[in-house]
Amino acid sequence: MIPSELSTEWKTALSVAWSAYIAVLSVWIVMQRRAPVSTLGWILSLALLPYLGFGIYYFFGPQRLKKTRLKRLRSRAIAHSRDDAALLREAAEHAPEPLRQMAALGRAACGLPVSSATGVRLLSGGARTFDAIFEAVAAARDHVHLEYYIFEPDRIGTRLRDLLVERARAGVTVRLLIDALGSKRVGRRFLAPLLAAGAQVGFFHHSRIGRRLRPVTNYRTHRKIVVCDGVIGFTGGVNITDEEDPRTRPDAYHDVHVRIEGAAVRWLQTTFIEDWAYATGERVRDPDAQLSRYLPAAEPGAIPVQIVTSGPDTPLEAIHRMHVDAIHNATHRAWLTTPYFVPGEPALMALTNAALRGVDVRLLVPRRSDSLIVSAAARSYFDELIAAGVKVWEYKARMLHSKTLVIDDQCAMIGTANFDNRSFRLNFEVMAVVYGPALAGPLAGQFETDLGSAAPVRHGRRQPFWRRLGDAVARLFSPLL
Repeated sequence: MIPSELSTEWKTALSVAWSAYIAVLSVWIVMQRRAPVSTLGWILSLALLPYLGFGIYYFFGPQRLKKTRLKRLRSRAIAHSRDDAALLREAAEHAPEPLRQMAALGRAACGLPVSSATGVRLLSGGARTFDAIFEAVAAARDHVHLEYYIFEPDRIGTRLRDLLVERARAGVTVRLLIDALGSKRVGRRFLAPLLAAGAQVGFFHHSRIGRRLRPVTNYRTHRKIVVCDGVIGFTGGVNITDEEDPRTRPDAYHDVHVRIEGAAVRWLQTTFIEDWAYATGERVRDPDAQLSRYLPAAEPGAIPVQIVTSGPDTPLEAIHRMHVDAIHNATHRAWLTTPYFVPGEPALMALTNAALRGVDVRLLVPRRSDSLIVSAAARSYFDELIAAGVKVWEYKARMLHSKTLVIDDQCAMIGTANFDNRSFRLNFEVMAVVYGPALAGPLAGQFETDLGSAAPVRHGRRQPFWRRLGDAVARLFSPLL
């Protein structure tokens, strides 16, 4: 038996130690200056879940990341961009002032200016996307750079790997950067033929202990980038997986991608090279020769294109800002497609404000996404959106995975970012903004086609109590989704 006096002393000591533990960790979390709701949530978790709460925070909590921009690379790309400055100035003279301001916002938030393209092609569905990528890779003569969140060692992944092996054996430089968590099924046996052919493979943010003092479980590269010879580039929502190929799976995700040709590709290239340097630690040897090779001179095009990037290495949330600003500037149309709809207050206010002032605001989401909690959280916003005049549709046919926004007839956005906090704040994302009708028209047509497989959500629809309760509870987790 422990004497009562000793027991009291132990209780006092434990209370003091526990209070000190909470105080120190609270100061640590508060000093990171994250969103108030997120900060309070983590503090409460640490206080209510001793030891377990610290473990969760250690593995899943926010971390400070520093991802260096390659200044020389960006300077060379900007110098090349001056070649089509006259064309862009001419286009700007005919562009509405809000679009010019939006382009300035994008450059200030992520450092990438408006460039131009000689061609922009919308690719609807995984089959068309894979065919176009395979064609470009097969035609590459100098280099192929690929960055993906999900690269599966399945049928389509094996086909692409084998094509990359063939290109590497032909003397083409092949670099493949994949996310260590999203592509966790890719192993040594799958990569062996690629490495034997001379290709290079990098993994973004290993999540295993031992790779670094604190493993990274958040902050994934969600980017999908392909660059061939520095003049043809791809981005959008399609990952390398049979789940996106209807030729293999009838229930494949419905998704879109974009093929860009011309000067704007240099900014996809810049993004890839910076990510590669960050993930692999590789230093550029003979930078002038490397930059001339990877940033070749490109003929100015007639289509203004801006590549916009965002990630947890900067607090500016460039893609989030661009979405909100674009919706605020819409005059007659704002059509948004996203698989995960969990908006923060600024984004929600932008959508409802636009609808209240008479803009045709439409939201297309999957009836059921591959995350039940995200689907439930999304439903919790429908009533207030519809009450403000937003038209909401649920895509019924398959899992909808497209991430697009059409503003009026003069702006189209397509990229990797979902309309949620995880994409806007936690993941590394990329987006192509095409000014003018070149992509806005085709993307609006795709949106209307997709509505043919969707059902409108009615205001005041009957739902069982358990579903309404579940949706409301899921909404509580919106800052973390």
